[in-house]
Amino acid sequence: MHTFFENQIILSTFALLKKKPVNTLSYKTISANKATVTKKWYVVDAEDQVLGRLISQVAMVARGKNKPSYTPHVNCGDHVIIINAEKVKLTGKKMDDKEYVSYSGHPGGQKWITAKKLMAKKPTMVVEKAIKGMLPKNKLGAQLFKNVHIIAGPTHNHDAQQPEKLTFNI
Repeated sequence: MHTFFENQIILSTFALLKKKPVNTLSYKTISANKATVTKKWYVVDAEDQVLGRLISQVAMVARGKNKPSYTPHVNCGDHVIIINAEKVKLTGKKMDDKEYVSYSGHPGGQKWITAKKLMAKKPTMVVEKAIKGMLPKNKLGAQLFKNVHIIAGPTHNHDAQQPEKLTFNI
């Protein structure tokens, strides 16, 4: 005759033998690729929005980090159209103090321009530089930048894509 503990061990082994095998396929990580990525189009109005706060959210959507199927080495981001880019705000004294540097590569070829002058010269360039700074500095970053369409005025020519309005809680 078996003791109480031996009976428990025998019962537990029978219970283990009767269990169904675990489906291990459901535990595999699914990696997105070019064929499985679905892209949407969004419109963001930049009027009276703070530049850095807005662009950090736009960069996240353009990169695809808001999706559950995000894969770091794949262009899985959505297309974002930024309208009214010339009406974006900079906080504090950044309009006068923030400087953008360009260098031609030649001696004496380094130039500085303030944000105010750059906005007057090319209204979308401040937004472009901000979004480029928040994307990876490689081939993938160049592909991701093509997901962002920056327009100075209130109208865009991407109506055929039926973009959805995107708002952020900033």
